[in-house]
This record gives sequence, structure tokens and C-alpha cells, in this order.
Amino acid sequence: MAWIIAGLGNPGYEYEGTRHNTGRMAVEYFAKSAKLSEWKEDKKAKALVSRGIVGKTLTALVLPNTFMNKSGAAVSKFVKSPKAAERMAVVYDDLDLPLGEMKISFNRGSGGHKGVESLMKVLKTKKFTRVRVGVSPSTASGALRKPVGDKVVVNYILTKFKAHELEVLKTVFKRVARALEVIATEGPGRAMNEFN
Repeated sequence: MAWIIAGLGNPGYEYEGTRHNTGRMAVEYFAKSAKLSEWKEDKKAKALVSRGIVGKTLTALVLPNTFMNKSGAAVSKFVKSPKAAERMAVVYDDLDLPLGEMKISFNRGSGGHKGVESLMKVLKTKKFTRVRVGVSPSTASGALRKPVGDKVVVNYILTKFKAHELEVLKTVFKRVARALEVIATEGPGRAMNEFN
């Protein structure tokens, strides 16, 4: 049975390379590393789509072009029921994790992430796999220095990664790509054991 992998972010040149587009960037990286098809625009779904076989699993990658807070509208064109959502993985930026870390979870809340809230609302379920990619700064000792306050948070997530942060991301994206491969071929449980 097929898997849907959604990379959350905002469309458009001005959002490229921003922290809020981490999920989108990670899924683009995965499409390349797994040698899936070129991205094609699905006008009806308002999304970019890449398809292919991962292991022996038919997989569709979806990058919503609806802006983050309306991600559910695009993804719902591919995930038709709450049951189908159990075979969906969503990759997105997470302020509760420092840059350089990732975590996989299933059937959890949104953690205040508007893109995930949109998915839960439209799909009417929390039962899907999340691949959370850390974007928060940390101290030299590795303690989280999460931005605080609505305005500060919005400014932070909409700024572009610096060159040294992009180097860290490359390493994380390799792990995310491997994790997505395991999710699609062996299931989220196996991926959580290996990558969390």
C-alpha cells in the first residue's frame, strides 16, 4: 500500500531557505536522494508532487503550495480518510528541538504548529507520523534556546538559515531521508526505534 509524505512550508521564492520551510526542504532532499520523479504541479490539489518506489513501496511526496496554515487543504486531496492518514508522514520545523536534531512521533498533538493543526482539522485525525526537525538555537553546551513571544517566533521562523546552519541541516536531512525510507518500507514503529 502507498505512503504519502508531506513536506510543510510556504511556496514562493521569498520563503526559500527559511526555517519555516525546513520540512519542505527535507522532503525535496529525500526526493533527490531516493531518485523519485521530477516535481510536477498538481493544480487541483495546489501542491507539487513527486512519485516513485521506495524499497517496494509506492510513495508520493507532496509539497503543499497553499501556505503553511492551510496545508490540510492540499494534503486532503491525497489522503482521503482518517484511516488513510495512518500511512502518511509529515515533515516540519520544530521549535521544541535544537537545530541538528530530529524526532519521529505518531498520534500526537500539533505542539502549536499551525501546519500540523491544519492537517488535523481537515483530516479529522491525529493518527499520522510526524518527523519533527529542530530549528531552535542552542547554547554551547547544547541546551535549547527557544525563541519566546509571538512576534519574535514569527520573525525567527521566517528568517533564512545562515551558511553554517545549512551545513548542520545537510547532516540532519540525510538522517531524515533514511528515516523516511524506513517509515515507507518498514513502518513508523521501526523508524522510531532506530532514529529517536
